Amino acid sequence: MRAHLWAVLLPAWSAALAQSDPAFEVHAQATYVRQQKPAFDAAYSGTNSLQPQREKGYTFTSTVFLGARAGNTEFYLNPEFVSGVALSELHGLGGMTNGENQRGTGTEIRGYRARAFVRHTWNLGGAFEEQASGQNQVKTRYAAERIVLTAGNVSALDIFDVMDYSRDARTQFLNWVSLTYGAWDFPADARGYTWGAALEYISPRWQARVGRFLVPVESNGLRLDHHWREHYGDAAEFEIPYNLAGHNAVARALVFRNRLNAGAYDDAIAAASPPDVSLVRRTQTKKGFGLSAQVAVTDAVGAYIRAGWSDGRTEEFMFTEVDRSLAIGTLLKGGGWTRPDDKLGFAVYVNGLSRPHRDYLAKGGLGFFIGDGQLNYGTERILETFYSLGFTKALSVSLDYQRIANPGYNRDRGPVDVLALRLHAEF
Repeated sequence: MRAHLWAVLLPAWSAALAQSDPAFEVHAQATYVRQQKPAFDAAYSGTNSLQPQREKGYTFTSTVFLGARAGNTEFYLNPEFVSGVALSELHGLGGMTNGENQRGTGTEIRGYRARAFVRHTWNLGGAFEEQASGQNQVKTRYAAERIVLTAGNVSALDIFDVMDYSRDARTQFLNWVSLTYGAWDFPADARGYTWGAALEYISPRWQARVGRFLVPVESNGLRLDHHWREHYGDAAEFEIPYNLAGHNAVARALVFRNRLNAGAYDDAIAAASPPDVSLVRRTQTKKGFGLSAQVAVTDAVGAYIRAGWSDGRTEEFMFTEVDRSLAIGTLLKGGGWTRPDDKLGFAVYVNGLSRPHRDYLAKGGLGFFIGDGQLNYGTERILETFYSLGFTKALSVSLDYQRIANPGYNRDRGPVDVLALRLHAEF
């Protein structure tokens, strides 16, 4: 699929460069997160458990955002550099506590290409709106009604489920299920990126978007499967703005369908004891949906809710081990207390597993992230709050606290407290 995309996009980009009014911009960010947890009670631990002893971990990420525009075509390239050590080697939770951990682990700083994509806009009508300069956004103007094609090396979360109040672990909530629906096994490699294309229709009345993306060859692997007609991740989303008691609000509905070489939990249980999904992998389909809404209560206060569901028959392949998810939160800007660059956030996450997934873990099966050897099932419940002290719009220091009940969906373990310090800079 990657070769097919570039065969179409590079000639279009070359033609666009010959047009008038070109623009080029550079932005960058760097984020350091330091986490620690004290010891907690656990009746037992397994291979993929969150370890009960005291632990520390950290992540460092730095990204350069290169953007260019010629006419209605934009091109973006993101070199990224990461290092980090995850708590319990990234095991033991559905709602992992640091969204930056998905970029990779290891004390050595590694660099890679995070994104390289083209965005083309067909302006259809209505008043033109100014689009401010930002990360992966060259300053430009878009018509109120338009069609947008995005194709190349992207994150699916750049296009789908773009929630204003909960989507960025570098400046907002840290937990993985704050990034999107926990139950959406969204197409991505182990770092959260993929190759694909999405088409959007945007108007003041409603928006719709569809996309197809590559999936990994192996569960949570870096190598992508380029047989995009056989194995893929599809997503479609409908979005509508509305007025809620005088406040601006947005509602979204997302459906997804993944075609993967994955193991089914019931097949694994029937095949061996303890069960092992890696022994029964074959081409299978995973389906699910998500519903969300956000509302601007005031200029300084926003609230949101997300609910997601997947069929939960097959192993989690690309995101995290969550089959049912609910997230509710609010984000406050500091203008109300004369600190306009500060942020205060509160969120609650409830994660659950399907019946086959629960049975698999209870019989001693291991998922990619969780597996205590046995299971006294309970929904995983997480409270997160953070305060971000903004020295300027480009520099902030945050304190984050997460309280986790039933880590790894196990009533015999926890609760767990995780504290974090986050330093973030951008320009």
